[in-house]
Amino acid sequence: MNPRLPLFFLLALSTGCVRQNYFQPDARLPLSGGAPRAADSARVTAGRHYQRGAVHRLFFGAHYRRVWATPVVLPVLDLGRVVPGGLTPGKMGGGFQSISMTVNGANGRTYSLRTLDKDPYKTLPKVARKSFLLNMVRDATSAANPYGAFVVPPLAEAAGVLHTNPRPFYVRADETGLGTASALFQGKVVMLEEKFEGKANLTPAFGAAENLEDSGPMLRSRYARPFHQIDQVAFARARLLDLWLGDWDRHEGQWQWAVYQQRGRTLYHPIPKDRDQVFYRFDDGLIPWLASRRWAARKFRTFKPKYEDVGGLAQNARFIDERALSEVSGPQFQQLATTMQQRLTDQVINQAVQQLPPAVYAVEGARTIAALQARRAALPAAARTYYRLLARHVTVAGTDQAERFVVERLTDSTTQVSVYHQPGDDEKPRTDLLLYRRLFRTAETQLITLHGLDGEDRFEVSGEADRGILIHIFGGPDEDEVVDTSRVRRGGKRAAYYDTKSGNTFADSPDLRDKTEKGARLHVYDREGY
Repeated sequence: MNPRLPLFFLLALSTGCVRQNYFQPDARLPLSGGAPRAADSARVTAGRHYQRGAVHRLFFGAHYRRVWATPVVLPVLDLGRVVPGGLTPGKMGGGFQSISMTVNGANGRTYSLRTLDKDPYKTLPKVARKSFLLNMVRDATSAANPYGAFVVPPLAEAAGVLHTNPRPFYVRADETGLGTASALFQGKVVMLEEKFEGKANLTPAFGAAENLEDSGPMLRSRYARPFHQIDQVAFARARLLDLWLGDWDRHEGQWQWAVYQQRGRTLYHPIPKDRDQVFYRFDDGLIPWLASRRWAARKFRTFKPKYEDVGGLAQNARFIDERALSEVSGPQFQQLATTMQQRLTDQVINQAVQQLPPAVYAVEGARTIAALQARRAALPAAARTYYRLLARHVTVAGTDQAERFVVERLTDSTTQVSVYHQPGDDEKPRTDLLLYRRLFRTAETQLITLHGLDGEDRFEVSGEADRGILIHIFGGPDEDEVVDTSRVRRGGKRAAYYDTKSGNTFADSPDLRDKTEKGARLHVYDREGY
């Protein structure tokens, strides 16, 4: 198919004007028959403006339009009683689509309050904000199940993954308790969710955790100090849960980290948040089907009984996956998948899906349960595919202190990489301490990239093999040393050293390719995703 064809459709359809008064004025439905208005609950729709005609659904998809327009009964947000001690308004959030705000509870606890519906107005170029293209992008919100996030906590609990506990509410049209932002939330369906940031938000669910951090500070600490490490097995478990749920939007900003002290090391345990895209349904219309092809917007994967594209489903998380899954082996992924199969029983799934509002469960419950059961059966195969994607190119990064990287070509089919901390004169014990070890297989891995970062690092490559995995070594700032005594016969893949021309030493080896150059460009390593 000509890849320009979908672009033609989009350009043709974007020539009209933006639809005025796009969103429903109030989520609350008018009462019929003069029934009394309850003070603590309301009959609402999450977004009845997404209910469109047959022709529109043919081109843009049925998505979850019926769910958005289904009347449900939700509690009315009572800021004084919704949590013990009540809530007071905090600062507005910086999201580009949902309206969000931090609300403050007692004893320093904080919560996130955000609308279920979204407006992608700010995500578009200014020239497109007054065109029909804005209508199209707004309409795509209907591909998400507005109540899907409320199904996740019981599933995450059973799988052994830390989680938030979101709750849905309706904000009265006359609510003024949110300060100057009150008008932005009035008449809307919202989600209230704990914010796992800082010591004040620690709960008994985190056990001996001493703090809660965002991904940015966590990664800064990870690369600054050798004994700050990510719990990679826990992260792999959480990522398999993402795949099972069809949650494609798992970039580094979608995670918090519980901080633990274990045997002299600081360990960061993942906490997924913002489950807005679970059970996504996108490719059921002509235009979104074209847009979600692998050569287009591949990340928009539809939740089906079959995993249609694991690579697309994992696309948004490539940055954090590369940094938080470099140690996890294929057998470990398989063990995690098998254990999750055992834990996520039919009873767990049924009870979790019943967290949907009853009227929505009547529409989507059976289909969601059936899809989760089918995907559970195929989870080990999906985990195998996911691992193979990750294993093709693995990055092993050190810290800003001195490390010793040891690459051993053990056989034609295996290569082992170890990383040791090299203690300074003022550290005890004075022996090198193992930070990282993994056995790589030539059939799975094409390239291993080593980043020394700051510190005076040493890289050792040894062993003989007919074939070998390509090794890229980036020394980083400070003086580094490379010793390559390996031999790769029959034209196999060898090692290459990338650094500045001066200030480094490396032994003359026929198998080591000198890629040094002037300037500090090769020292750059993206630590935080900026």
